[in-house]
Amino acid sequence: MAMLMATQIKHWTLDELHSLPDDGNKYELIHGELFVTPAPTNDHETVLARLTDILGPYVRANGLGRVYHPRAVVRLEGSEVEPDLMVRREAPGIGRQWENAPLPILIVEVFSPFTRRRDQTYKRAFYMNARIAEYWMVDIDSRTVTIVRPNEEDQIVDGELAWHPSGAPGALIIHLPDLFP
Repeated sequence: MAMLMATQIKHWTLDELHSLPDDGNKYELIHGELFVTPAPTNDHETVLARLTDILGPYVRANGLGRVYHPRAVVRLEGSEVEPDLMVRREAPGIGRQWENAPLPILIVEVFSPFTRRRDQTYKRAFYMNARIAEYWMVDIDSRTVTIVRPNEEDQIVDGELAWHPSGAPGALIIHLPDLFP
């Protein structure tokens, strides 16, 4: 007679997350589940550098805040993630308290072999539950961006992407072939 043993899944806390070593991996926590990601590839970082070059002047010119990169986090309801890139209004006086930071108005994740499923499922659900206005999933292999907005159908773009955040008088047009190495 075989005995069945119950499998207990560990529920991680923010304190445990913050006690992990600084070993070059990115550690994120979504609703108690720990995700570990190795260092990104050159193509991954090139896309993000190009996107920063495009977004930065538009964000500054329209008073939308700043473009942030990993080590800047979104912390909400016991979860903490480090988006590849985010645009968030500045919040003077919040100090080190990520919980008090304004939610980003744009989050971008660039797929890697290690993150594709997480970005499409766990992070997508986390960002939509947090009511992030716009989430872009960048697929280097297919040279596309999937635009996700709350309560709208996802839109897959491969030519020109138009971003028109609330408060900006006009849209930023991004020619996607310019993003990809």
